[in-house]
Amino acid sequence: MKLHNPNASMNPGVLVSFIVVALSFTLVQLFYAGMVRPAAEQLVSAEGTIALSTLWVVLNGVEQQICISLMLVCLFLMAYKIWRLVDEEAIYNQDFLADHDKSEPLDVNLALSQLEGSKYRENPALATWISCIRRFKHTKNVQHAADAIESSVDNVAAQLESGNNMVRFLIWAIPSLGFVGTVRGIGAALAQADDALAGDISGMTASLGLAFNSTLVALLISVLLMYVMHLLNSRQDAMVLKIQGSCEKNLLSHLHH
Repeated sequence: MKLHNPNASMNPGVLVSFIVVALSFTLVQLFYAGMVRPAAEQLVSAEGTIALSTLWVVLNGVEQQICISLMLVCLFLMAYKIWRLVDEEAIYNQDFLADHDKSEPLDVNLALSQLEGSKYRENPALATWISCIRRFKHTKNVQHAADAIESSVDNVAAQLESGNNMVRFLIWAIPSLGFVGTVRGIGAALAQADDALAGDISGMTASLGLAFNSTLVALLISVLLMYVMHLLNSRQDAMVLKIQGSCEKNLLSHLHH
């Protein structure tokens, strides 16, 4: 039995995703070139090591720039998914066969024709109804139809979970990039150990500042993204439960006669 793939409707298209990635990196690059780097250089030249804890200096770094760019991409992907879930929320509790008299035997062929011709046929909820009615058409058994509901709902949940793989990868990649900045900064600081022993610790201090700042920014971004990911998972879990509840409440009542 062919099952519906909800990722097709819950994820943006490849072209849209590519445009968002290019736009995110471009905007962040312009922001860094126009504001962050000039402000950070001015603060460091004016205040020295005291300026290392200021916002512009903390944000200044290649790793921080990449992390912020990836953050925007990740937020877009999650916001798109949440928007689609909210936009179609009313469908999950809908009785798609409300115009059929439940006191009469369901005309299976007519019901399938009506559901497959609906503009919501790509929605996971309606796809579950279609799968269930197809099973009932072949078996004439309500219990088998109920089993089809459970199987279809489990499939929807698994596919929604797999559709979050890119988001999870980005959330993992961002702190990893922060640690790359840490390693790079510590390496640069160790390379200036001779100058520090000679009394000039400014170079080592700046390199260590880069090392710690990149990790700090990456971890803060990761915390934000994990919170939004939690909201997304909650919405997806609620959607799956509503689909199952709607099928058990509305669809099976049409099949029992």
